[in-house]
Amino acid sequence: SRRFDSFDSTRDLSCLTLAVHTVVFRLQKLGALVWDKVVHEHQGWRLVTCIWLHAGVVHLLANMLSLVLVGLRLEQQFGFVRVGVIYLVSGVGGSVMSSLFIRDNISVGASGALFGLLGAMLSELFTNWTIYTNKAAALVTLLFVIAVNLAIGILPHVDNFAHIGGFLTGFLLGFVLLMRPHYGWAQRYVLPSSVKDVGRKFLAYQWALLAVASVLVVVGLAVGMAMLFRGVNGNEHCQWCHYLSCVPTARWSCGK
Repeated sequence: SRRFDSFDSTRDLSCLTLAVHTVVFRLQKLGALVWDKVVHEHQGWRLVTCIWLHAGVVHLLANMLSLVLVGLRLEQQFGFVRVGVIYLVSGVGGSVMSSLFIRDNISVGASGALFGLLGAMLSELFTNWTIYTNKAAALVTLLFVIAVNLAIGILPHVDNFAHIGGFLTGFLLGFVLLMRPHYGWAQRYVLPSSVKDVGRKFLAYQWALLAVASVLVVVGLAVGMAMLFRGVNGNEHCQWCHYLSCVPTARWSCGK
């Protein structure tokens, strides 16, 4: 058996600290999201590269499982190009919001992009509302999944700002890229088989949502990046926003 005396404890703590610093250093070298490097060293590419990095095997496997569960259904229905655009742009949107509010920690992972897919699923349900049959069940289920995942984000060491930024970006992009024509989707199952072409028809509210969402996503990303590269601290303009990423309790505290 091994003795865990004070000397061993100190040595183990030192080894753990060294390992953590080594991992952080390597992640920074590989392209982790670091506010100081993005703003002061003009390394904007980190807004993209951090999406493909993970803090460990468990983190990677969790994100890959989420991607299969969420992304597979969207890709089967809309193709990998549109879903890939939503995934990538949502990841950038999450990185931008994270950098606006978190300055002292590094951030890695695809959670912002994954939340973007969740947001796109929600907006796809809204913009194609008349096509679905079990609307209420689908909406309640999706809202529950989103709420649970966002609630997990208030735990310490979880970057919920990336989740929120990715979700909002994906939500807007869903109106733009996942709009379905109503003829050919809903009516082809009830029309006689002799009818070969029922045409493609988008409803007026779909075009309105597309126009509004297009403007909002472009303006939102442009303003967010402009604020980021100017060094704006989001916490100075929103005193309570830090609670969106971590809520202190008797069991844990939220570091600055």
